[in-house]
Amino acid sequence: MIETLLIVASSVGLILFVAFVASRLLRSRRAGLSIRMQIFLALAGIVGAFALGLGVLVVDRVNARATLLAEESARSEASAVAALVESEMEIKGKTLPEVARDFGSMGQEVRMTLLDAEGRPVLARDAVLREQKGIVVATEPIRVHGSEVGAVRVEKPTIVVERMLADFAPSVLLVSAVLGAAAALAAALIGRTIASPIEKLSDFAVLVSEGDRRTTSPVAQGREVQRLTHAIDSMRRELEGRPFVETFAADLSHELKNPVAAIRASAEVLADGALEEPEEAARFVARIQESTTRIEALLRELLSLARLEARGIDDARVIDLFDVVRDAATRAEERGAKLTVSGETAKVRGDPAWLARLVENLVDNAVVHGEDGAVIAVELAAGDETHALTVRSRGEILRHVRSRLFKRFVTTRADKGGSGLGLAIVRAVAEAHRGTVRCKTFGPPEVSFELRLPAA
Repeated sequence: MIETLLIVASSVGLILFVAFVASRLLRSRRAGLSIRMQIFLALAGIVGAFALGLGVLVVDRVNARATLLAEESARSEASAVAALVESEMEIKGKTLPEVARDFGSMGQEVRMTLLDAEGRPVLARDAVLREQKGIVVATEPIRVHGSEVGAVRVEKPTIVVERMLADFAPSVLLVSAVLGAAAALAAALIGRTIASPIEKLSDFAVLVSEGDRRTTSPVAQGREVQRLTHAIDSMRRELEGRPFVETFAADLSHELKNPVAAIRASAEVLADGALEEPEEAARFVARIQESTTRIEALLRELLSLARLEARGIDDARVIDLFDVVRDAATRAEERGAKLTVSGETAKVRGDPAWLARLVENLVDNAVVHGEDGAVIAVELAAGDETHALTVRSRGEILRHVRSRLFKRFVTTRADKGGSGLGLAIVRAVAEAHRGTVRCKTFGPPEVSFELRLPAA
């Protein structure tokens, strides 16, 4: 019963295994064959073939050994019968036909044939055995006074051998299945050991290509993988600074170009005689002051962002994020924003000033880019591992800036004082606090940003 269950379980497992391998091979036609599957197929195939060959060899050797034992038994019986016939003929003087009649009168089953000197059967009992498969035959000569007067041929069925093999085959099958399963498991583990570092390095490279500066190189196991990891990380650090400086300088010069041009043009107009007209002079002076204020705000934001990215947060302590959100919302309302605040106590570890700056930037972004007069909803949801802060407003984010929202100098409302650094600071503050920020919905009708910070 147990062996039957084991055979059924092995058969089901083999079917599932074949189906799994077939599905992976079909998928590899589109995406290519992975390293894991290559190693798995190679090792599993080698060990599986070994297990199958071992099983076939064992069954073959057992069959040969059992047949040899049956032949030896038949030969021994033929020798014994031949000796008995020789004794009857030498001592009692009987002829071979007389001895055959004596054997024929026995009630017991006789599985032999007595042959005369010409090879003709004198006595044949149970001759039907000669027509069956799985029969071993042994022939011994009958010698009387040194002359060969006939022979004894004994036939033995090998049904016992067949039954023994039938009983032995499930055990061989079970051993082969266990070896095959062990080979598959070992192949899977080896493939995982080899492919896992490559997959981690691939994920690391994808995060770096997406601009995630918080990501760190994966922990490498093995001398070769360590060298590869260190080489990729060093290359990333070398290449990261060069395009950043170039892009930063280009973006900064682009942002400063308009206010500087406005200051130069206003100064030229004033120098050409506008000073003699008070109204014109006042208008151009106001334009100079406006451009100067814009430059000062831009430089102030850049310095804050650079300091945060270089040093991180200095004053980190456990605080209630809801208190920070409520205070930031109050200040936004004093500037004319319409807000609704909901939430609960949410403890985080961080800098209150930077977190307040983050909330204010999200609210200001909603005010500047949302519909005029619309109510902005600020919601804080506490969780066991992370807390979620969501800022919702009515409006729409244009499709061409959706993928660049959190990069420097990306803005669509420069006419309202947008510098394009607000969301970049939001992202830097979130990353400095081991959190994440994303735009959940781009609108219309609603735009929502979600900040997630780990619970303290």
